[in-house]
Amino acid sequence: KKGEEKEGSEKDGMELEGDDALLMALKALKKGMSLPVNRLFLKEGETSPPKRYNSGSMILAMENAGQLIEDEELRSQIKGSGIGTSATRAEILKKLIANKYIALNKKTQVLTPTQLGEMIFDVVNVSIRSLLNPELTASWEKGLTLVSQGDITEEEYMEKLEGFIKRRTEYVLGNNHRNALKGMFDAAVPFYKKQEKSSKTSASGGNTRKVRSQTNGSM
Repeated sequence: KKGEEKEGSEKDGMELEGDDALLMALKALKKGMSLPVNRLFLKEGETSPPKRYNSGSMILAMENAGQLIEDEELRSQIKGSGIGTSATRAEILKKLIANKYIALNKKTQVLTPTQLGEMIFDVVNVSIRSLLNPELTASWEKGLTLVSQGDITEEEYMEKLEGFIKRRTEYVLGNNHRNALKGMFDAAVPFYKKQEKSSKTSASGGNTRKVRSQTNGSM
């Protein structure tokens, strides 16, 4: 063990020395100069999954949805507005929960998709994927800005909007995604069955403890 500890401390010391040397070399580095690489170290690690949204972080994400847009012009159109308004975002979440599209853990406030919610997402994703992209909202906002600036007329804007709706509706009616969707639904079902089984087990465990305590009390 002592030998392993000594070897580990030597490696740490070598890494620190290497970091200091690299820092000094970088400070002296100028454009056009080459930097020799004497050694390479490979560090293994594991990435952590992103934290689940809670009611607060979801509202913040809705407010800042425009940050996900790469196009600077479109991003500027949705900046400061996002999805919904400050007065409607909480109500949007409440409606999604009431419709059982997402579930809210009352204790932790963590939001998770329900099986129904995931199915709806899959349907939209294979039929009208652009509805899931904040760039669509930004493009509509851009159109409204052009109308307000007088660059296009209200009629021109509505014609484009109605054309989009008509084309997407015709596409949905003219295509059958049943087989693809069935595969997606079938793949998701086992995960939700596990959650359901876990919640039922927890509930039955709580009832058992309650019955036992009552029995002990009566004795």
